[in-house]
Amino acid sequence: MLAARSATFRVGTKSLVSDVDLTLEPGRFIAIIGPNGAGKSTLLRLLTGELKPTLGAIDLDGRTLASYEPSALARRRAVVPQATALSFPFTAKEVVLLGATVPGFAAPSEHIELTASECLRTVGLLALSDRLYTHLSGGERQRVHIARALLQLAVAERGASQPAILMLDEPTASLDLAHQGVVLGEARRQARNGRAVLAVLHDLNLAAAFADELVLMNRGRIEARGSAAEVFKDELLSRAYGCDVRTNTTPAPGMPFVLPHAHRP
Repeated sequence: MLAARSATFRVGTKSLVSDVDLTLEPGRFIAIIGPNGAGKSTLLRLLTGELKPTLGAIDLDGRTLASYEPSALARRRAVVPQATALSFPFTAKEVVLLGATVPGFAAPSEHIELTASECLRTVGLLALSDRLYTHLSGGERQRVHIARALLQLAVAERGASQPAILMLDEPTASLDLAHQGVVLGEARRQARNGRAVLAVLHDLNLAAAFADELVLMNRGRIEARGSAAEVFKDELLSRAYGCDVRTNTTPAPGMPFVLPHAHRP
């Protein structure tokens, strides 16, 4: 599958990612966590092929990403970045259908149209299919792009030995509580259906609730990885985030806090 092997990415003399080894496997949902500037998004962009490592390599099935044609990569992995600039007067469904217009994909058909509607239903936007994308809220736009990625993976032709990969960069940043659960619940369902899923997340509670494995990054390196119980250590998190972090400790008496309860499929 997709693997970073001693991957390093430098800008000038500064290393944004340093000597990282990480493998995405079918059936697992990995969440990358860590403070701002830890190298999370840079690592994701290396894994997508948007950036090339200064040292080391990114391989897909034993071949470097650079050896794949863009259309071949599009059949294997779909990416939802932090933000997407789109000012054309497309409807929400038309934006989703862009996921099926990759060169080399089958032409849009009735089946693809129906699948696009189902992807919109999955992210809770079926009722807004015909609304202009430019008239949607930030959170609704983000869910449109998640639906686009889901359609891309659903209609791409792949061999039985070529599982798909879904990569999300801060997918819940502009979402409300309910839709955070919808999106990450779907990410987990994608993993349970045999796909490899990677997401950059800032919300530690959501990462713990939905991911199979957490990868804690700081200053471009992986500092810890494993289950939430293995990674969520007070000393480790406090050092990484540069503030006092206490796991499983409620706030001071009288101060309320809210924590959505995840229902794993």
